[in-house]
Amino acid sequence: MPMIDVYAPKGLIKDRKGLAQQLAQAIMRWEKVPIIPFFSDNTAAFVHELDPDSFSTAGGGTDHVRVAVTTNAGALDREQQIGLVKEVSELVASAAGDPSLAERTWVALTEAVPGGWGIGGHAYTNEEIVQHVRELLGKA
Repeated sequence: MPMIDVYAPKGLIKDRKGLAQQLAQAIMRWEKVPIIPFFSDNTAAFVHELDPDSFSTAGGGTDHVRVAVTTNAGALDREQQIGLVKEVSELVASAAGDPSLAERTWVALTEAVPGGWGIGGHAYTNEEIVQHVRELLGKA
């Protein structure tokens, strides 16, 4: 159940909810999880707007976007990492109406430690997530 946080200059993204939903759907596709409520209700993206004077590159630029993606450990192989970063960058640029923004979008992929996914008051390990989904799909 990935969590995605987008940090962008205020006003850059007009349809924040639309971008958030597109990003959440993209990570589900790249993770190749079944489209069931357990995943679709627990995979989310958040768009945070920043005042332009609240961040800067070392060179003084303020026209970048940072995207932090957290997945469970081992959820993405190398091909999935590359594809996801490319798609996330393109979705952000499209949402801003600026194709060149893809080149200024930083995507940080992070993996939660085993047991580091808390849903409904339970800290799931990868094995517990797999077992729970099998039960939901009647494959336990």
